[in-house]
Formats: sequence, C-alpha cells, structure tokens
Amino acid sequence: MAVLVFCDASEGKIAKSALEALSYAAAIPGAGDVIAVTYGSVGDDVLSGLGKYGAAKVLVAKNGNPSDPGSMAKAIEGAANANGVNILVFSHDANGKAVGPMVAARLKAGLAPGAISLPDTASGFVVQCNAFSGKAFASYNISSDKKVISLMPNSYPVTEKGGQATVEELPTDNPRIKVVEVKKSEGTINLPEAELVVSGGRGLKGPENWNIVEELAGTLGAATACSRPVSDMGWRPHHEHVGQTGIAIRPNLYIAIGISGAIQHLAGVNGSKCIVVINKDPEAPFFKAADYGIVGDAFEVIPKLIDAAKKLSAN
Repeated sequence: MAVLVFCDASEGKIAKSALEALSYAAAIPGAGDVIAVTYGSVGDDVLSGLGKYGAAKVLVAKNGNPSDPGSMAKAIEGAANANGVNILVFSHDANGKAVGPMVAARLKAGLAPGAISLPDTASGFVVQCNAFSGKAFASYNISSDKKVISLMPNSYPVTEKGGQATVEELPTDNPRIKVVEVKKSEGTINLPEAELVVSGGRGLKGPENWNIVEELAGTLGAATACSRPVSDMGWRPHHEHVGQTGIAIRPNLYIAIGISGAIQHLAGVNGSKCIVVINKDPEAPFFKAADYGIVGDAFEVIPKLIDAAKKLSAN
C-alpha cells in the first residue's frame, strides 16, 4: 500500500498545511511509502527535504497549477495508478478542496472531507470529520478500494522523521487556465496558516481605530482579521474577512475584539484552539464560545494588553 499526499506550494515554498498532511499520511496505520505530489517551481533541496516529514518520493508537476484543478486531478490520478496508491490525502484548504473531490471522482474513491483524526482501521476505515461548520462530528467509513481524505489545517502536528526523498517529474497536460497576474498583500501573515490571529469588529467604531488591532497583532506576531460587516463597510480589505462566508481559520489563538459572535462568524473560527473575546456587552453571544472573556471597552483593554505583551516579550 502507498499513500499519496497533494502538497500545496507557493513561491517555491511548501505550505505548512502540506507538511501537516505529510505527517498525517505517514502515521496512518499500515501506511506504506508516502509519495508527495506538488507543482510549480520548487527547488530540489526543498523537494528532497520533504523526506523529513515522511515522504519517500516526491513527484513535481512543473507545469501544474491548481487554478486548473481538472488538469491537476488527471495528473494525480495517473500518479496514483502508476504507484499503487490506495489512500490520497489533501489539505482541506482552497486548493485541496478544488482538486481532491475531482481526484476522488476520477478514481471512484470514497471521500472523507475535513478529517480531524487518523483513520480507525480496527473495523473498516473510519475517519472522523468536521460537520455543520464544526458544530458536530461525522464518522465516515470508507469501503472503496481507493480512499481520499482531506485534512483540516492545524488539526495534526508537523512531525519530522528525518531522511531524504527522491524527486521525479510528474507530466501534466497543458493547463487550460492561465494565471495572468497574482496580486499579494504586502507585509501580512497568511491567515489560513497563521497560528495567532487578532480580529476586530464593528465595536471598534471605525477604520481610524484599527491601529490598536494592528499594534496588538504586531506585538504578538499575529495576523490581523475582521468580521464581515467590517469588510463590507470597507474598513478592512475582504481578504481579512474570516467566517463562514470568508476565510475559515483554525489558529492556536484567536482574539476577537468588538465582535458580537454571529453564527456565521463563529462557523469560520470555532476550530481555533483558544478563543479570547473582548467586548463591553456582557450579553454578546461570542462569550458562550470563548475560552476566556474580557468584559470591557476595547479602547481601555487593548492598550493594557499591548503593554503586558511588550513587557512579557522584553523578559
């Protein structure tokens, strides 16, 4: 048996969520060789270095691009069949959710979307997954010969095993979609991969007050985010909007400032390991989902938190 892992890459770097997926794949009971599939221009040293996370072989589709998920799915299908792969692992992120289901359909494989734990093989092949935006768990028992799993980011730790992987090129069809231009935000931390996030809502009263969010985030080394009303009003760019209709995140720490906690917002952040809510309204529904809550005016609380964080980092 072999396990294939789709590894997302950007600007020559392998995504942290891909390293999590590799570590997860290597720990699947009975897993044989782990084969990583990635794409684009990634250096050989980076590719062979995926051996540290359990990959025995790396296949790189130099012309591949998940912007054309059909082309990537066809290439991955071919790699799976050529290498005797029974299990395929994707990250449950934008590219993984675009390519993974296509691969499952091509291979006639059962799909477990949003896995949060290793498969239980004691009786079948049971994978526990998130359901209803994290409000419930679902157990999928995959009985098909080939099995596809998409792993929720930040739900399995990156584990180094040591070793080097061999590197081979994976041929692909010419993409039917060409990326003409990519515009990236400057100086910000990628939200889906951020381990610390400071987020603001309408309680901040206006974009002119966002400096306290940015200062707290800068002190903590965190990414900044916002609720949907804030992005809709143009206070912050839409790429910072987290929630069910924005970016779903699962950081280790999520600090929500002046956000009431509408169900749509909670759906995108309730996978956070620790939630801290700061709101002057003690009846704000977000407090029910919080691990820690501070009832108080953000303009009084945040400067104190910034001072405390600076003192802590100075020591």
